[in-house]
Amino acid sequence: MLHIKKLIGQGESQTLDFKFEISDSRKIAKSMVAFANTNGGRLLIGVKDNGVIAGIKSDEEYYMAQAAANLYSKPKVSFDVRRWAFGKKTILEIYIPESKIKPHLSQNIKKQWIGYRRVHDQNIVANNVQLKVWKKENNRKPIKINYTRKEEFLLSYLKENNFITFIKFCKLAQISKQQAEQILTDFILLGVIEIIFTEKKIYYQQKLIPNEKQEFSVDY
Repeated sequence: MLHIKKLIGQGESQTLDFKFEISDSRKIAKSMVAFANTNGGRLLIGVKDNGVIAGIKSDEEYYMAQAAANLYSKPKVSFDVRRWAFGKKTILEIYIPESKIKPHLSQNIKKQWIGYRRVHDQNIVANNVQLKVWKKENNRKPIKINYTRKEEFLLSYLKENNFITFIKFCKLAQISKQQAEQILTDFILLGVIEIIFTEKKIYYQQKLIPNEKQEFSVDY
């Protein structure tokens, strides 16, 4: 009981989300894949957004969470559940560890499969660059970049500016969306730049220089 009170006292965050109830397995799947794709986290079912304990309405909510993880998440999301009793009220604590196999996608009401990542206390749609980064991370293969003027432009621009958006990169570098995705993905995997998600936009900024294990080939 003290464990749950401590969590509630922390408020919603990157790794904690309150849910008054589970009324739609697809909606809860969105939160579950967001945690799995990011740093893992906990869902407290039966807790209002302001931290008030309401309790779950029935055991059916557990089975809806199970459906969210198994039917409306691809691949399936691993999770553990604990029940906590507060007088006549029951809270479900659903723990989702960070996944080693990303990305996880959840199905919306239009039956579209969409990836999410957790940003502060929000579930944000992952763009194509982030999806490509996750997929390539699973391969664990060395990254090879043909260092052309397009790559040079990006690094030079970020040295003089704080960040760049995807659309601006395409426009200024005069390249296609597919080319931009490939360049940004490779540089993120190399640790040269990082992708920043906010509630309003996604942008890219300079991070670190490549390490010795990464390979470049120059092609002017």
